[in-house]
Amino acid sequence: MEYVYASLLLHSAGKEVNEENIKKVLEAAGVQVDETRVKMLVAALKNVNIDEVIKSAAVGVAAVPAAPAAAAAPQPAGGEEKKEEEEEEEEKTEVSEEELGAGLEGLFF
Repeated sequence: MEYVYASLLLHSAGKEVNEENIKKVLEAAGVQVDETRVKMLVAALKNVNIDEVIKSAAVGVAAVPAAPAAAAAPQPAGGEEKKEEEEEEEEKTEVSEEELGAGLEGLFF
């Protein structure tokens, strides 16, 4: 994970994301550098627009509805059906979040 962080830090600082720079960041953080992982990361990011990936990830997370802050008031008859529908909708939302995460993981490794 620190390899991905290093690449994001370099990108954020406006520096080129290359093997040498990633090694420098990792060494400065006290991480023992694995040359193979560095090469794999640089190769994986070669044709990736990091700004677009961050933008699409941020949009996907922002689109997920927030959980209610307080408990709902008691519901009249038929409330059980509504609760079941809400639980199903929450399950769908969880799957969407997992899919977003899986897409980003595949991007880096």
